[in-house]
Amino acid sequence: MRFAFIARHRNIWPVAWLCDALDVSRSGFHAWLNRSPSARSRHDEVLVTAIDRSFKSSDRTYGARRVWHDVLAEGLSCGLHRVERLMRQNALRARPRRRGLPKDMGERAAVSDNLLDRAFEASAPNQKWIADFTYIWTAEGWLYVAAVVDLFSRRVVGWAMKAEMTAQLVTDALIMAIWRRGRPDSLLHHSDQGSQGGFKRSSQH
Repeated sequence: MRFAFIARHRNIWPVAWLCDALDVSRSGFHAWLNRSPSARSRHDEVLVTAIDRSFKSSDRTYGARRVWHDVLAEGLSCGLHRVERLMRQNALRARPRRRGLPKDMGERAAVSDNLLDRAFEASAPNQKWIADFTYIWTAEGWLYVAAVVDLFSRRVVGWAMKAEMTAQLVTDALIMAIWRRGRPDSLLHHSDQGSQGGFKRSSQH
């Protein structure tokens, strides 16, 4: 195993360094390198070619099981664990397919006047808040995030996250902002026209 590691990385670091680091002799490595490959090693090389072909044809999204099925379909004999090992040794790690963006199926509320009118400056805290909504792809699916930003400090003062796209998510972010800021007496709250906002465009509180 150590000799195989040295063979794979000898174009990056000097063989002498690798041998010293792994506590093996250079003569032993060269003897191993010059030894004729075993039948299993030759079969591994054939498998790696087939594995690489399947993996790249899937745009690098196939895991070991799907690659294994492709290899078997080519008439090559091997086990799943062997494919897993060869993919790991050759740094063939599947990446998730690009997901389509989630669809916004909600209804828009009636749009109020734009009281903010692109005046994105505030002279004191809790005068103007803006709300926004976005989504992030994770290994477990879409994560929906709502945030409220104070235009004076440019800091997020309230936020909420859920696995579902709902108006309650944005409401929760606003409630957090009000709770954290000590229930301000009056402020301008502005959000976009997304259906999740549940708010009209600008509102004075």
